[in-house]
Amino acid sequence: MTIKSLSPQAAQALMNQGSALLVDIRPADEHAREHIAAARSIPMDQLPSAAPALQGQDLIFHCRSGQRTRLNARALAACTSGQAYVLEGGLDGWKQAGLPVRRDASRPLELQRQVQIAAGALVAVGTALGTAVSPWFYLLPGFVGCGLVFAGVTGFCGLARLLMKMPWNRRALAA
Repeated sequence: MTIKSLSPQAAQALMNQGSALLVDIRPADEHAREHIAAARSIPMDQLPSAAPALQGQDLIFHCRSGQRTRLNARALAACTSGQAYVLEGGLDGWKQAGLPVRRDASRPLELQRQVQIAAGALVAVGTALGTAVSPWFYLLPGFVGCGLVFAGVTGFCGLARLLMKMPWNRRALAA
């Protein structure tokens, strides 16, 4: 089955008619911070187990920008025997069209962004200290780089695990 692209306005019209379900494939932490009110959160890794309940429905899939959705189009289309659509521009496209979203600024930034901020800060600080104080500080950006390569190869990110234990993320998990 092919997956068609749908503008935010056309998606909203289908949803208002009750003829399509909007599915947010982003991780739960991304959905919690900002989402389209009518969207059902089913993270990409949970779709295989949710697929039987989605059969026969027309589904509109979206992520933040539409990139993850397009990359996974074949797997998404297999989740339903109905028509599958990709929301053009994802959540960002929805907002650019002036359509409403729900935001909860009390929720922490999504974990992936926290990892990017922390890794970038460690590299910048290690490089600055290596230049200004001692070349031994260059070990810090090297260590971070090796950690990122390891995370990419194995799927295990120690920095993400550490950040999940931070108080702001523990409060979010308890809520």
